[in-house]
Amino acid sequence: MNIRDCAEKCHRIAVDHGWWETERPIPELLCLVHSEVSEALEADRNRDDQGFAEELADVVIRVMDLAEARGIDLEREIKDKMAWNIHRPYRHGNKRR
Repeated sequence: MNIRDCAEKCHRIAVDHGWWETERPIPELLCLVHSEVSEALEADRNRDDQGFAEELADVVIRVMDLAEARGIDLEREIKDKMAWNIHRPYRHGNKRR
């Protein structure tokens, strides 16, 4: 399955399970992505490799659902961003770590 198909399926599942009966505010949706990242952090702290993997999947599912709801072709955006990143300098942004 490609990214586009996966995003469509993630959104369809969310719609079918009642999560899109009304328009959802972007701040709420981004907080849900953040909460999945926080759950991944907690799983890592607990050395729960399976839980960590599951939470990373949840992060991607939330992002795909949001992108699809907004009509964003996430597959194209990822490809475009990766192409841009190839040409960025080593540790761009003056990052030390």
